[in-house]
Amino acid sequence: MLGSMIEPENFDRRDFLKMTGAGALVLTMTPFAAEATPEQVLKAMGEVVGQKNFKEGRISITLPEIAENGSVVAMKVNVESPMTADDHVKAIHMFADGNPLPYIGTYELGPRNGKAEISLRIRLAKTQKIVVVAETSKGEAFLARRGIKVTLGGCGG
Repeated sequence: MLGSMIEPENFDRRDFLKMTGAGALVLTMTPFAAEATPEQVLKAMGEVVGQKNFKEGRISITLPEIAENGSVVAMKVNVESPMTADDHVKAIHMFADGNPLPYIGTYELGPRNGKAEISLRIRLAKTQKIVVVAETSKGEAFLARRGIKVTLGGCGG
């Protein structure tokens, strides 16, 4: 039987349905991806930013308090900076502790940006904390956290 499934001239509709059903069974038996932990966020931060002394302040994160749809959550990050050649934000890094992978992304900036502000839409798997790190041209690193509740179909989560 296995030989007939491999040979294209003997491959029929029943063989296709058997293989499709087996594939669907494997996918449904596979556990969902685990969510990142705060420890994994710290590890990802170390890999992306390195080991730095993070300072609080200068970063404001704008997120809704409750997101009814975790697939498209509007987010805005603003970092207070003069954005001059000598003193500017070089990068803004984002992390989340409830998604399967903790690292969301990085935006690289320079003095020609005029202001250190980004707007984006992110996908969130569940209620969690967003962590933002801003690196400056002076070697400083600032950190901010913001929690967001993600509901499932508007019914709490």
